[in-house]
Order: sequence, then C-alpha cells, then structure tokens
Amino acid sequence: MNSNLPPAEPHAAARLKFQLIEADITPPKGIHVRNWGASKSDVASGVHKPLYMSCLLTESADGELGVIIAADLGWWKNNTDELTLRTTILHECGLSEKQLLFCLSHTHAGPSICSNDKEQVGGDLIIPYLEFLKDTAIQSIKKARQNLTDGFLSWEYGCCDLAAKRDLDLDGQFLIGYDPSSKADNTLLVGKLNDGNGQLKALICNYACHPTTFAHENTLISPDYVGAMRETIKSQLNVPCLFLQGASGDLAPKKQYVKEPGVVDANGRKLAYAVLSTLENASPYDRQWTFDTALQSGAPLAIFEENKIVASSFFRQLKFEVKIPYKQLASVEEIEDDFNACRDRVMKDRLWRKLNTRKSIGDRTHASLPIWIWQYGDAFIIAQSNEVYSVCQEYIRLHFKDRFIAFVNIANGYQGYLPPADLYGKDIYAVWQTPFEKGGLELLMAAIISKIQKLI
Repeated sequence: MNSNLPPAEPHAAARLKFQLIEADITPPKGIHVRNWGASKSDVASGVHKPLYMSCLLTESADGELGVIIAADLGWWKNNTDELTLRTTILHECGLSEKQLLFCLSHTHAGPSICSNDKEQVGGDLIIPYLEFLKDTAIQSIKKARQNLTDGFLSWEYGCCDLAAKRDLDLDGQFLIGYDPSSKADNTLLVGKLNDGNGQLKALICNYACHPTTFAHENTLISPDYVGAMRETIKSQLNVPCLFLQGASGDLAPKKQYVKEPGVVDANGRKLAYAVLSTLENASPYDRQWTFDTALQSGAPLAIFEENKIVASSFFRQLKFEVKIPYKQLASVEEIEDDFNACRDRVMKDRLWRKLNTRKSIGDRTHASLPIWIWQYGDAFIIAQSNEVYSVCQEYIRLHFKDRFIAFVNIANGYQGYLPPADLYGKDIYAVWQTPFEKGGLELLMAAIISKIQKLI
C-alpha cells in the first residue's frame, strides 16, 4: 500500500441482528414534576408531547446481546431507585450488568422518578410510575428479542449548532445561560440501522445539549427538544430515532428557559434537520468514500470514489470502574437540619437535592464510577452516569480520529457533574453542585482512553 495516500474517513459497519421498540411512557396526570427551584408549580397542567422509551436490542454473530434503553426522563435523585429498576430488568431478561445501558435524555420537563418525593404534591404516583417504567422496559426487551432483523449498524459524523456554552461569566459572577463568547462542541453522531437489503430501519442520534428549553414557567410534561426532533425525522424518513444525550455538562440551547412550546419545537427541528443533512451525502453502510487517483486537469485533482468495505461482526462489551475522590461533604444530619430550618422555596429545593445525593454517598470517601464501553467493529459507545463536560468527548474523539465515538451522559445511574479541574475555585454551579473533588474528570478521561487503546 502507498503510505503517501491520504487517510480514509472513518467508516465502520457492523453486521448484527437488531430491533428497536418504542413505548409511550407519558406519566399519569397529577404526578409530581417540580424540576426547577424557581418553579411555582408542583404538578403538570398538561402534556406538550408524549414521553417515549426507546429500546434497541442488538445481537452479534456469536449471540452476544446488547440492550440500550433511552427514556425521556430527567435524572435519578435517589440511586437506589435506579439500581432497583435496572437489577430487576437484568434478572427478568436474563442479562448481565455489562449488557444493559439505561440512558436518560435529561429532560427538565419530566416527572419526578425519585421515591423520596412520595410525600410531595403528586408524589403518591411516583412509585407506581417507577413500576410502570420497569414493566415497560422488560416488555420492550422481550418484544425486541422476538423480532430481530438481520442487518448492519454504521455511523456518520455531522454537526449541529443547537448547543451553546452555558457557563456565562458576568464580571466574576457565573450564571447558567448562553455564553456568546465561547465556542461549543457541535459534533453530531448519527447511527444508521439498515436491514440486509440496505433499507434504513432506525436511527441513533448522539448529541450533547441540555434539554432545558422549557424551564421554571413551564407547566407541561415534555421530552423538550427531543420530541420534535423525533417527530420531524419520522415524518421525513418514517423510521424511529433513539436519542443518546452526550457530554453536555456545559452545553445548552441558545434559546432556553422559556414557556413557549414553539421555541422548544424549533430547537428540536434544528437538531432533526442536522441529522437529515448528515444523511444526505452519507456513504451507504457498505461503502466508503476513499481516494482513488490523481488527475491532471487545469489543476491537479484528487479523485475519490465509493469503495466496497467488509462489515465487521466484532462486538465486545466492557464494564470497569474509575476511583475518584469525593469532596469533604457535610453530614446527612447537618443537611437535614438546614433543610428543615429553610423557609425559602428555591433554597429548600437545592437542599433537598443535596440531601438525596449525600444519602446516596454514605460514608464513602471515594466514588467508584462505573464505565461501560461497547465496541461495534471500529465504533465505540462510552456510557457513564454523570454530567460530564463536553471537553471529555472532544478529547477522546481527538485521540481516536479514525474511530466513531458515541459518548453518553446519565446512563445507569446519576450522582453529579464532572467539570474540568481548571474550573474548581470558581463560583460555578457545576463546581459547587458536584460531590466530586477536583481532578475527577481528568481521571475519567485517562481511564477511558487507556481502555480503548488496549481494546484496539
């Protein structure tokens, strides 16, 4: 092979069996939905768009199963709720821990999924709703397993400028909102699931952007921008789209914190159009756009052509843990005293979240953060439970330019933010909210890169 040839674009096609099942998980009317400290409402007045659970089941040539569940839900305040739900799903479906990713879109207009909120207004509906989520996931997995299709999973990188940086520095005071002076990661990764005849059957959208278009004035249940994104794609291609939230700790829409559904839907269509645009000139799942020859014309031309590639049947799953330190945290009793004494609605909400996190941590001085890496041929899905800053996915993708990297936030649990070390010492929400000590993100990135290097 001529070593002077230009490097080929990354292209990875994996041969597998698959099925994607969608289920409506819109909660019952009257359930507790207060997600914003400044909100004056504890329950929803209606539904903007239904919430969905998407279940993607893949099976490799040697029979290894992988299940990705993506749900239009916010975050886990109580990790016991998440662990109970996931453990039951694993048991009922005969899966090992490394075979399931239960991922949340992180909508801020969804119901509470915290059993500790059961005494709140509408809280009596939370535990039955958690049971409903568990049953829906189990039924979806079983249905998908019975209806597998032979096909291929391939990937395309695109871009979308929906997301903007959201740590806004106003003379030393940091607010969470659009920062026009900083450039956000606009990377979009689209997964294509084609059947054996090459027909598109489903899509995966991996994009990093907080679903915070709806905010404190909103009283509607909503998947936020993800809903209009899915609807637009379905109207154009007639296929379902599974959404995976990326490393969005510092990213959010430029236009957010509104109560107008029109703004929410516009944000969703913007992402959908970016997905559709990415597909417009994408190579077929079994082809790659590669350099062919140099042609002398008025100028020397580089001629590229579509060349056939062989799909990989390789599928591997890995789960490991990264140990990072916690901050010196106040005791549960101290936080409870502050909570009981507090009369300010906004501050009380902050303390309630802090208390749930502190109870989850217990007496541990270090966290063992679980990481899942799934390898489909030359593509990797990296999933973890925290709100990681976008520099993480940028840095990992930079290390592996010839691979496709899907990075997923809030998968299989939740604890807090992982901001970069240089932000510690600044009065930024993500820094004072997180239970993790400075340097945790850097330890996470180093461990992930080391594992992928060994895998390849």
